[in-house]
Amino acid sequence: MLYSFAELCRKEVIDVEKGEKLGYVDDLEFDAQTAAVAALVIHGRERLFGLLGREQDLMIPFRQIRLIGTDTILVVREAEHGSTDSTKCTMSRRFHIEDLFK
Repeated sequence: MLYSFAELCRKEVIDVEKGEKLGYVDDLEFDAQTAAVAALVIHGRERLFGLLGREQDLMIPFRQIRLIGTDTILVVREAEHGSTDSTKCTMSRRFHIEDLFK
């Protein structure tokens, strides 16, 4: 299934582990050599109505996306759990992109 950038921006990003709403997709980071999406970018929340700037942007690597649904994008944020196990990273990259769209 194909999605336009505008359609991705309307999807809510949810952390599956915590059940936390992270926000909406604001931007994409992609690899120019392979034309593959590297990460979703969610801009940080405004502090004091934007007068004090924004919190830091949230980068969600593509390997952390578990499912792209009709209304939401489900992710598992490995970095917060301190998981740097290389086998986990390798295992998460072995799925096909078609498996994300259900």
